[in-house]
Amino acid sequence: MQLLEETPVDWWEVEALYDLCFAPGREALSSYRLRDHVEPVAALCLLLRDQNGIAAAIRYWPVQVAGADLLLLGPIAVHPTHQGEGLGGWLIRESLARARNQGWARVLLVGDAPYYSRFGFARLDNVVMPPPTNPARVLGLELVPGAWDGVQGDVTPYASMLEK
Repeated sequence: MQLLEETPVDWWEVEALYDLCFAPGREALSSYRLRDHVEPVAALCLLLRDQNGIAAAIRYWPVQVAGADLLLLGPIAVHPTHQGEGLGGWLIRESLARARNQGWARVLLVGDAPYYSRFGFARLDNVVMPPPTNPARVLGLELVPGAWDGVQGDVTPYASMLEK
């Protein structure tokens, strides 16, 4: 199994994996509106590849809350033939370590607290994803101690990318 950064050549193969792993209409989710016209953080978009193709993939997008920059984790997917092998955890741990090394301070995701709490994610009561997101699924992680202190409000697209 090879850990690689996603390249533009991989884009459609990764999209096919997401289509396989998620329900139809996944792009209608509110988190996708935050990604419109914004490039992912390429150095954090990782995949695991074996002889059969992409086994797992993770992407990150820049977003903001009250002007504070942060990462939106997702989507992450593991091919059904590789689920239960720990590949998702591998991608999460590796990508979070890289994000920390690149100077990112905070990460946000929409997901299941019981699964993501093992990586240090906890519910963010004062951070609001666009509707119809369930507030109990809005989770955050500090890559720098205190990074979420005072950061509250609506999650918005990454302004500097939209101004280009």
